Amino acid sequence: MSIEKVREYLKKFKRDEDIIELSESSATVELAAHALDVEDARIAKTLSFKTPDGAILIVTAGDARIDNKKFKQFFGIKAKMLSPDEVIEFTGHAVGGVCPFAIERSDVNIYLDDSLKRFDTVYPACGSGNSAIKLNCEELLQYSNATGWVNVCKIPL
Repeated sequence: MSIEKVREYLKKFKRDEDIIELSESSATVELAAHALDVEDARIAKTLSFKTPDGAILIVTAGDARIDNKKFKQFFGIKAKMLSPDEVIEFTGHAVGGVCPFAIERSDVNIYLDDSLKRFDTVYPACGSGNSAIKLNCEELLQYSNATGWVNVCKIPL
């Protein structure tokens, strides 16, 4: 089970006990925000895209949307999302529980979008459609083993 893989992964940071397992679904931004009683924007959603050599995961604020022009300028390719089967293949997590933790493939690069920097803490999933963990941005950067920060989203006004 994917959440167990994430729990095992977060043990090395002594944060495995901090995973929040919810009694209701958190498989979408809206459901997660409701279940955690936080604003939608504080849900750290993980979006997955194809590359010629593998995949890119971008963790963004829940209210952010990919800006195709910025994406292409930064990565040099058009933003094309993975299919649900490809998401599992590349991340080991099913849609609804995709997170940047316990990604074992070397052809998957993880980035955090600047849209997250507006918040002291955010809530990424932990491998299942009813899990999350409360992290600050520095913890998210460290635990996700992200390559770094990018600015490839637009935030609604």
